Amino acid sequence: MIEFAQIRKMSDRELEDALKQAKQDLWGARFALSTRQLADTSTIPQHRRTIARILTVQRERQAADAVTAGSAERTK
Repeated sequence: MIEFAQIRKMSDRELEDALKQAKQDLWGARFALSTRQLADTSTIPQHRRTIARILTVQRERQAADAVTAGSAERTK
């Protein structure tokens, strides 16, 4: 499980890669659960939380970029 501090230190490209990996991990955990091979079912919510954290940081960066772009337009 990745913590917020680690996620915030990642570049945009690293965030995209981490999101892709987390989604694959979640899919794998769900598949293992459906085939009764998953021993620890708590991994599914952990993967979901990791995905949510990554998406939150991506959204924060998009909002910050929009604010800075908006303020740049006002100064012209």
